[in-house]
Formats: sequence, structure tokens, C-alpha cells
Amino acid sequence: MRPHSVIDRVLQQEDLNFILTNKLPRRLATRVIGWFSQIEHPLVRNPSIALWKLFAGDPHLEEAKETHFASLHACFIRQLKDGVRPVDRTAGVLVSPCDAIVGACGAIAGTRLIQAKGSAYTLEDLLTDSHLAEPYRSGTFVTLRLTASMYHRFHAPADCDVSEVHYVSGDAWNVNPAALRRVPRLFCRNERVVIPVQLHGSDESITLVAVGAILVASIHLSFADATVNLRYRGPNRIACRATLQKAEELGYFRLGSTILVLATPGLRLFPSVREGRQIRLGEALLCHRAPIAPTGTR
Repeated sequence: MRPHSVIDRVLQQEDLNFILTNKLPRRLATRVIGWFSQIEHPLVRNPSIALWKLFAGDPHLEEAKETHFASLHACFIRQLKDGVRPVDRTAGVLVSPCDAIVGACGAIAGTRLIQAKGSAYTLEDLLTDSHLAEPYRSGTFVTLRLTASMYHRFHAPADCDVSEVHYVSGDAWNVNPAALRRVPRLFCRNERVVIPVQLHGSDESITLVAVGAILVASIHLSFADATVNLRYRGPNRIACRATLQKAEELGYFRLGSTILVLATPGLRLFPSVREGRQIRLGEALLCHRAPIAPTGTR
């Protein structure tokens, strides 16, 4: 039996997984890993990357733009070679902002979203602002979970404008399925960044919520030139002025985490999107319920 298959079996034991990742001093562990991952000495870097690959699985580093990484952190936030993630350019289609496993998804019941079977949370609790929450009442949501070995950058789902982001301080619970089943309103407890997005050529809108987790030392927003982490003390609202094209980079996580996508009622899940499916950056995620009016006719 190969060593990594033994590790996989151990980590699949839900009770042990939950204890190992959530009974630790989460904030301290996150800060330590954030510091450790940036050590560039080869005696630290090389074993760290090897151990990470053993535990996390194949990160497909052959897709990376770089072939050498100065640190474990540099490997985590690697960029991809041009063209390795084809982007669906179909009009009216919004693409996945990241590589991920699709978690709970579907219709928002008023302002209630599903976290896991038998567990829910509300838009108001997630966004901490009723004004931000109201457009998504009875809309659509999808949970995108990035595992540790995945590509960790996230991108614009469509041509869009971003004029502000909102930082919400919080904890650093693991966001894996075991924790989602056991910790009520987990996404509303963790550190997160709320990114309202105005779509070009449409009256619809989406909001991306980048949720931090244990060992995710920071969330970097490329378009706002800002980095937030557990030591960040504000401002909670970060003004910016960014115009992005579909699939243009928005930012990155250190290690893996989750992006929640909220969509207004005029958008729906693309038919192929379902819980448990692995989706890649650039694949269809949402689409308009009605045809988009040509530019200039609104």
C-alpha cells in the first residue's frame, strides 16, 4: 500500500479529521503556518513542499507557470501557464472563479442558504449588512470549496466592475465537509472578504464571499492591492475602482478555502453544476434566465 493511501484513509475518518483540524489553537496555528510557509531556505522549503504533496495530493505543478518555487508559500500561490484553463466565452454565461469542488448550491429560500444537510445560515449573517443582502433574496447560491492541493487564485466570473470590498473579521475554522456538518453557521463565523460585483451589460449582479479557514494565513486582493489576515484591523470597507474582464485575476488564498457565489434572481445555476462535482476555473457556473439585451438597448 502506498504511503499516501494510508494518509487518505486516516484523514477520511471524520471524528479524527475534525479533532485534528478544529481542536487546535486555530488562530495561532494559522499565523505559524503563514510564517513558516514563507521560509526560503532549501532545507525547509524542499521537505515542506514534499510533505504538503504527500498529504494534500497531486497539485499538478506541471500546469504552473514557474518550475521552481522559492518557498512553500510561492508554491501555494502559483500562477498557471497561459491556456491551461479554457474560458467559456458564451454570452450570458458566468464562469467558475476558481478550481473547486461544488458544495451546497441551489435556490436561496428568502434569505436562507444551506450550509450542509440540516444546517443553514442567512444572507444577513454572512454579509453583516442588510443592504448588501437584499438583492440576493430568493436568488441563487453556490459553494465552491478549494482543497489544499488546488490552484489557489480566484478570478472574475464575467466582465465586471468592483467598486468596494468589505472585510469581516472572524475565526479560522476548517471549512471541510466534516466541519460544515458539525459547526452551525460556520461561514458566518470565519474571517471573510465580501466582493460585490457589477456585471457589464446586465441588470443582474453577483457577490463573491472569500472565506478564510485554518492555515489560510491571508487573502490577497490583486485588484485592490490589499492583503487581509487575522491581524488586519481595518478599514472594514475598502474602496477601489477596478474593471475586470472575464477570468481576470481577483486575488488568491494562502492554502485552500471556500468561495461563496451569490447571484440575483435573474441568474441560475448552469445545468451541469451540481453538488460534489469538481469544477475548474473558466467552466460555466451560472447563466441568465432570460437572453441578455444587446449593449446599448437598455
